[in-house]
Amino acid sequence: MQTSPIGIFDSGYGGLTVFRSIADQLPEYDYIYLGDNARSPYGDHSFDTIYKYTLECVEWLFARGCQLVILACNTASAKALRTIQQKDLPAKYPDRRVLGVIRPTAEVIDQFTQHKQVGVMGTRGTVNSQSYLLEINKFFPDIKVFQQSCPMWVPLIENNEHLQTGADFFVQEYCRLLMAQSAGIDCVLLACTHYPLLLPKLKNTLPETINILTQGEIVANSLVDYLERHPEIEAKLARAGKKSFYTSGDPSAFDEHASVFFGEALKSEKMA
Repeated sequence: MQTSPIGIFDSGYGGLTVFRSIADQLPEYDYIYLGDNARSPYGDHSFDTIYKYTLECVEWLFARGCQLVILACNTASAKALRTIQQKDLPAKYPDRRVLGVIRPTAEVIDQFTQHKQVGVMGTRGTVNSQSYLLEINKFFPDIKVFQQSCPMWVPLIENNEHLQTGADFFVQEYCRLLMAQSAGIDCVLLACTHYPLLLPKLKNTLPETINILTQGEIVANSLVDYLERHPEIEAKLARAGKKSFYTSGDPSAFDEHASVFFGEALKSEKMA
């Protein structure tokens, strides 16, 4: 029976940029998006806290019929995905699948750098986990990875201040700190799904020769490939083109901000 929506989870709004790309490529499926806005941002929380929060939200999506859940959050992918895949799924949910955003990005990063020097900009949690460094090195040992945490970017974006002149200092400063690590960086990965909203300022700040890489299309392409390789999962997916949005925070506040990330007006419900 085709009754299972695809679950998409993020700590807040950022995952909507990935959801937009997925829905554009795979519009026929049903989706449930869950933003844990009441406990966002995740970037500065401990490993154990992020794992606990992420698992609670994944299980909430499972309870609503999702066989497949995408962690459209780099911090959750870095600090919770492996434990969920290796511990919780085999023990309690052997027929369910949870995917992240780090591995699909690492698998194709070589296509975007000629100098084999990649800058990664992310939350403290993502950077401190070393997940991108490890994953990229696994696929491409010759690529050097330089990381820069950007702790002010998510609060600026979630408070809708990212396009104001007050955000300029924090964009310029974090870019300066990254580029100071190596003049050979020719690809900058925005390793947080919030960061695409800063693209106008980043393009004005970073050298024109640098590829600025966002994850939405990469993750969407990876999901298309995954479903082709796993027909047993794909066969269970509902196909009514329905999109549902839930938040652990205030739905009215979520709707106001979420439309900026998703590119269209939407109506959410309170996570129960």
